[in-house]
This record gives sequence, C-alpha cells and structure tokens, in this order.
Amino acid sequence: MDLYGIIGNPAHHSMSPPLYQAAYEEYGMDAEFVTFEVPPAEFEQAIRGAKALGIEGLSVTMPFKQEIIQFVELDDVTQQIGAVNTVDFTEGDFATGYNTDGIGARRALKENGASIDGNAVIVGAGGTGRAISSALADSGMSVDVHNRTVEKAKQIEDFIPSATGFPLDELEDNLSEASILVDATSVGLHELASVVPADVIHSDLTVLDVVYTPLETKLLRDAKDRGATVVDGASMLVYQGVEAFEIWTRKEAPVDAMSKAVRNALPD
Repeated sequence: MDLYGIIGNPAHHSMSPPLYQAAYEEYGMDAEFVTFEVPPAEFEQAIRGAKALGIEGLSVTMPFKQEIIQFVELDDVTQQIGAVNTVDFTEGDFATGYNTDGIGARRALKENGASIDGNAVIVGAGGTGRAISSALADSGMSVDVHNRTVEKAKQIEDFIPSATGFPLDELEDNLSEASILVDATSVGLHELASVVPADVIHSDLTVLDVVYTPLETKLLRDAKDRGATVVDGASMLVYQGVEAFEIWTRKEAPVDAMSKAVRNALPD
C-alpha cells in the first residue's frame, strides 16, 4: 500500500483525506491518506522518519509551512515564496518541496471563467499570498499586494518584478482598476468578517477567498451582492490538491471526483 498524509497542528479538521481518497478510489489505487497531527517539538523527528516509514508524499499545513524548508530541496520559485505545502519522497535520496497554492488559485480562477490578464489585487503577504502573487505574475498579470504590515508586502517586489506592495488602507484605489481580487488571509475563517469593505467591490471583479469554512464567507457574500463573480476556497483547495496528486503519482488527477468528495465533506 502507498501511504500519503497531511502533517500539521491542528490537522484533524483537514479536508485533504476525502480529497485524495476520492482520487485513489477513482484509479483503484492501493493507497491511503492519513492525518499526522504532530506537536511542534516533534516535527523534525516526524519529517526525518517519514521516508523511512515509506511515506510517498505529504501535504504540509500550519504551523510547518516554513519550518519544513530546512528539510527538503526546493526550486527557485518555492525558495522565493518561502513556504512549502507539498513534499514528494518518491524520487532520489532527498525529499522535494513544492508550493501548489499559487497554481491551485490560478486554476480555480480560470475554471470559474476569470481572465488571467490585467491587474490582480492580493490581500495578504504570507506564504499563500506570495504563492498566488507569483503564479498570477507568471501568467502576465501585474499584481498589487496589500498587507497590514506594508514592509512585508514590499518584500514581494524583490522576487516578482511585476508586483508592488501597498498598505491595506490603499486597497480601494487599486481595486477600481483590478479584474481579480484574492483574499489570501484567514479573515472570515469560522467568523462573519471581511478585510475588504463591501463598497469597494465592483461588478467587473472576480473574487476568490482562500477560506473554505464557511464556504460562503462574508467577502464572497458581499461580492455576490455587488454583482462580482465569486470563487470559493473549496475550488482552490481542490486544484492545489490536483497539482499535488499529479506530483506524487504522475497520473492525471480525477478533478470531478475530488471536487465532489470535498464539497460533500464540508459542513453545511
């Protein structure tokens, strides 16, 4: 049996097990996806033992997306992003780290009809925001990154030539010309809150919120009321998982089965 899993703390509420199990079942693979909820003090031991235990691949969630970097090989883009969410143990003597968040967000936007050109506004300059900014910039978009700490937003300019960092209070000015808005923060997770004022959203925007619990966040509800196109966090979750599955297995991911499994598993 091939073994895959997610490592984090907490990790027991993750939607990754149904996401990947659906893919394994679609292919009739003898594989299982398990949850490793590891205390931070035991993280290094867990990672060093993963390959010896025969684990083929790991999803990495908080608080380990930065800590994992010292234990894996990275390509230049993932090194610049500074966060890893996927580890592949299947080739060579070393584990390889990837970040599939940006690709997942870009594909979720495209599959929901967004045109990946013009200007994108990203709220949040953490690992997820950096990954999405990089993926959209690679597709030719100019990217405005807004963050409460503007110095952190400005750091993105060092590795994305078409990106500019801004403070959060300049969001309205940049949104007026944007075609895509992505909230890459955790604001709205299990709460009725949004970092984006409803009255700055316009009907020509496609709005993605990376939060998927609840599925319709306050931001997405506001965006829908303003006539914008909305893309929920479950879409991004599925497509970042699609990319990880293909990295691990070298098989084309069964997108429909994975999407159905995640949406059925999400709470009402």
